Amino acid sequence: MSTSGADAAAEQDQSQDLDPAGVRQVLTSGELAITGRLTNASNATLYGTVALDGVSLTCVHKPVAGERPLWDFPNGTLAAREVAAYELSQATGWRIVPPTVMREGPWGPGMCQLWIDTPDEDEHDLLALLPEDFDDDPADEAAAQWRPVLSVELGDGRPAVLAHKADERLRRIAAFDAVVNNADRKGGHLLVGIAEPEHVYGIDHGLTFNVDDKLRTLLWGFSSEPLGAEVREVLEKLDRDVESGGLRGRLGDLLDADEVAATRGRIRELLETDRIPGPEGRRRPVPWPPF
Repeated sequence: MSTSGADAAAEQDQSQDLDPAGVRQVLTSGELAITGRLTNASNATLYGTVALDGVSLTCVHKPVAGERPLWDFPNGTLAAREVAAYELSQATGWRIVPPTVMREGPWGPGMCQLWIDTPDEDEHDLLALLPEDFDDDPADEAAAQWRPVLSVELGDGRPAVLAHKADERLRRIAAFDAVVNNADRKGGHLLVGIAEPEHVYGIDHGLTFNVDDKLRTLLWGFSSEPLGAEVREVLEKLDRDVESGGLRGRLGDLLDADEVAATRGRIRELLETDRIPGPEGRRRPVPWPPF
């Protein structure tokens, strides 16, 4: 059976009635029932529910057994990387990644993540195709609100620019992606949920925490901008937490030691440069397909 985002959103979201620990408890220990599969995913991505003590949550389950082998990531590690991204996200306080746990399922171990209900239509305006000259006038409102990412050609041959909003929520995600070394920040991996219309989630973090530089994203519009006080404060806390705090142990349970060390190295590099990194020198800076 297949399902779409519109079909999935029909399930009632009870996560708002629980604190984060309660959501994780249901995801970890609840009875997992698979009702569909997301057919546009490259790895096995299943849709279902978890139920515990009268509480039922919709979820995404990605079994390790359904992961497609990759040449640049060790086999069978993508689910753990998704959970590691959640742990680091929680440490930032930004709640970028929805609650995510490792658990047993019908096909063995895998990650289980809270499903984020989104509108049937994409109502948020985080990304847009704009005229190629939209930022020629710095005083223009569009130039101030949008950051260009790459030039594209529309179906009718007209040139355009793919841009993202100059939004602090996206800026946090850009910094987060630099820390976790996200190789797959597509446009479709940014979600604005029905329950929290002012919050932006990031999903699909299986291609993260590689020891080699793999950063690929559609959020390059913040390139070379200063970190800013908030991001810097969060990164300084992360640096301490990865060095000797609880986050070090949680990441160590999910990643290799060299991957944890590389994570701290990226944090320190960001603090030393005091800049959001850019695509310069990267062979494939944009994920494909971008959405």
